[in-house]
Amino acid sequence: MTLPAGLSCQPFGQYPHRMEEPVKVKILTVSDGVIHGSRENISGPALEKRMMAAGWTVIEKTVTADGTDSVAQALRSLAKDFHGLIVTTGGTGFGPRDLTPEGTLTVLDRQAPGLAEAMRLVNPLGRLSRGTAGTCGTTLILNTPGSAKGCVECLEAVIDVVPHAVRLLVDNADPHPDTNA
Repeated sequence: MTLPAGLSCQPFGQYPHRMEEPVKVKILTVSDGVIHGSRENISGPALEKRMMAAGWTVIEKTVTADGTDSVAQALRSLAKDFHGLIVTTGGTGFGPRDLTPEGTLTVLDRQAPGLAEAMRLVNPLGRLSRGTAGTCGTTLILNTPGSAKGCVECLEAVIDVVPHAVRLLVDNADPHPDTNA
């Protein structure tokens, strides 16, 4: 394919006409066990390590109890006046207190089913995840499982498109050149 004069192929997410800022991220661990001190938070630090390796900036890490209301309240607080990504870890399974998707759905303006579906496809156990994804104002929210391996695998399934999605939440200019002009 021949590109118009002045355009070159760039890796996805790297446009020659703008400097990319690192994605700003907040991590929300959802776990009764971590809240009560009976379980160590392993998945939150695993996510943070992977995000930092991607060049992203983790600006806040917090923990909340399982449950629809606690998750919704934590997400509303984290998303207020924030442009970036919130990744939850935990509460996406079939346990009686696994209500992260329900809490998330109460705060989302729009769902992003393609992201959630991509995260579920990373391994056979992904089919057991009820995690969701979507936007709340200028924030992209992703639910990932509570296991350290699972949450990182799910993040890696979408890590290439997240910066583009986050940028589009405030900059709706079409970054794709019209090659038919």
